[in-house]
Amino acid sequence: MSKEEMEQFLARARQLNEERMKGYREQSLRIHPWVCARCGRQFTLKNLKELTVHHKDHNHDNNPPDGSNWEHLCVYCHDAEHGRYDEATGDYVELPEEGTASMTHSPFAALQDMMKKKR
Repeated sequence: MSKEEMEQFLARARQLNEERMKGYREQSLRIHPWVCARCGRQFTLKNLKELTVHHKDHNHDNNPPDGSNWEHLCVYCHDAEHGRYDEATGDYVELPEEGTASMTHSPFAALQDMMKKKR
């Protein structure tokens, strides 16, 4: 495939993806209330761009017309949702309970000893 053909192919793929995304987003905005399903933040036309359509099963090709695979999430809750989903396994990463240590590695544990040695 030549460079020009590849560029045309990629441009068409991007165009089709944009059309697909616009279609289900517009449909979801008609069906569901403009409220984040996690934090309850409400949206208006002024800030609607900050409301995302999240696929509950993480499959962007699963777009039933009744909207049963979609939920509206604000950009912050959407990032948090995808931050805890492991694409490789299809499972959610368990978050540590509040107040418990979440890090097992301390990158500065030996810093004080290193500073003493430099003096």
